Amino acid sequence: MDVTIDKNSGYCFGVEFAIQMAEDEMEDGKLYCLGDIVHNSMEVKRLNAKGLEVIDREQLENIRDSKVLIRAHGEPPETYELALRNNIELVDASCPVVLKLQNRVKLAHDKMTRANGQIVIYGKTGHAEVIGLTGQTKNEAIIVMDDDDLEKIDYTRPVTLFSQTTKSTSGFYRIREMIQERIREAKGTLEELDFNANDSICRQVSNREPQLQRFSEEKDVIIFVSGKKSSNGKALYGVCKRQNERSYFVENEEEVDLSWFKSTDTIGICGATSTPMWLMENVATYIRNSFTEAPIA
Repeated sequence: MDVTIDKNSGYCFGVEFAIQMAEDEMEDGKLYCLGDIVHNSMEVKRLNAKGLEVIDREQLENIRDSKVLIRAHGEPPETYELALRNNIELVDASCPVVLKLQNRVKLAHDKMTRANGQIVIYGKTGHAEVIGLTGQTKNEAIIVMDDDDLEKIDYTRPVTLFSQTTKSTSGFYRIREMIQERIREAKGTLEELDFNANDSICRQVSNREPQLQRFSEEKDVIIFVSGKKSSNGKALYGVCKRQNERSYFVENEEEVDLSWFKSTDTIGICGATSTPMWLMENVATYIRNSFTEAPIA
């Protein structure tokens, strides 16, 4: 049975850094984490067993004199302000790419405020990273994800567009073109200062799309391993599915259906930037062992 794990899949450096920071800090005792450290329930469960307790924003209000981890997604300014009030020591594992984007969004918001303009973010409402980004705009940014969301924008005023770092490149450029077209319709022209589109997608993420396309083409069956909460996972699974119809989304080896395979298939295992390598290895081992013990005709 030819079962291969995609060497380019697994944690991006931001997630890997955050998890390493958490494990290092937990050597000295219990650690709180504001939200799931990664959008993968299996990894969250593993770290919880080591002493990482996940809390939400409401619980953070009542925590004092403790250590709290800021995950790779980043946080809005009010989180840091609350930490100062409650004497909380923040272990800041914000991804450098996200921190740089937060600063760019803040500077752009200041400029747009002076020009009576708007900050638009292509991303998922309520996503941790998007909450951090909108916080840089005093929560004034317009979040767009679907075509209907474009109705929120006033096309007679200046627009600066950014993207959540883990969104698909094709989706961002599609939204950009639609905004451009609506500005043309509203103003009759596309003036240089009216629209500024910033492709702020992480290249470590976007480069995985062509890599996954090639990987999916080379295999008979693709098993994509990801947490169901992962936006990046949904986007990358879509890449696999478009390239290879026999692509299946699973959270762990228990969700693998052996009827998906023939004994002669080549099988590719891949995952999101939030998928740990050990989980993909578990899925690969399960498939190999299942074929060894009970070959499928």
